[in-house]
Amino acid sequence: MRRLAAVLTTALALGVGLTACGESDPVADAGTGETREISHAMGATKVPAAPKRVVVLDTDKIDTALSLGVTPVGAATAGEAKSWPTYFGAEKLTGITEVGVLTEPDLEAINALKPDLILGSKFRQEKFYDELSAIAPTVFTEKVGVTWKENFLLDGRALGKEQEAKDLLATYEKRAKDVGAKLGDPGARKVSIVRFIPGNIRVYGPDSFSGIVVGDTGLGRPERQRLDGKEDKRFDLVSAERVNEVDGDVVFVTAYGEKAAAEQAKVTAGSLWQGLSAVKAGRAHVVSDETWMTGIGVTAANKILDDLEKHLPA
Repeated sequence: MRRLAAVLTTALALGVGLTACGESDPVADAGTGETREISHAMGATKVPAAPKRVVVLDTDKIDTALSLGVTPVGAATAGEAKSWPTYFGAEKLTGITEVGVLTEPDLEAINALKPDLILGSKFRQEKFYDELSAIAPTVFTEKVGVTWKENFLLDGRALGKEQEAKDLLATYEKRAKDVGAKLGDPGARKVSIVRFIPGNIRVYGPDSFSGIVVGDTGLGRPERQRLDGKEDKRFDLVSAERVNEVDGDVVFVTAYGEKAAAEQAKVTAGSLWQGLSAVKAGRAHVVSDETWMTGIGVTAANKILDDLEKHLPA
């Protein structure tokens, strides 16, 4: 608590106040001083018309910022992954400072960067919102994964890149339809999505990020992964003893971190996994967790389409 108080005291001494209530304009020194009001999960916040020093606190927001040509000055990392999205290339990540992990942002490090905009998620960082807002204008999206397209457009508006975001999303959606069309009858192919996380095996449903991308192509899903009757259609758990349930015409497999990768290697070497029809047919493919699972943005979505084109020839 003393550390948080010190951060807030420093921020307030710099003349940075809460923005959601419109009591002050913390971006008066940013560029022209022009601001725009953005409605978001925590209310309404005035943000710079063209923010220059952006801190992002979730993996989707790293993808969004970089996709829109904005290099964040700071970014949180995903815990087990311990990195930012390498699919952009090392040169795009140069100069970004680590500011804690998704569920525990480092307020001191964020304050030291003197950001003029912070992008985060109510789902992950709601309890930090007041502290973050005292440092800089802060915009939160509501959920993760299932609303990834809406999040992308909201973050695009906050970054002053609304039209660019709309254009990128439209281009992706057209490409997804084209990928499906090349497959003839895409719905006849059942795509299974499996993820190993430490201690668990997940199958991903239609409301997950990767499930939405696969759905955008028109490809089908195994009945087990449609999650019919379940309120949460993002993912479900499967035990190692019931891994035969993950079968499909093609199986895409990821692992979240090194521990999960070790567990994946053990399970996939076993007889139940080796007995899957997709494995026997050579249609089980290990793909990148950071694109299929943690990317949750338009560039990651296009990387998933790359994998579908590669492994599902017409």
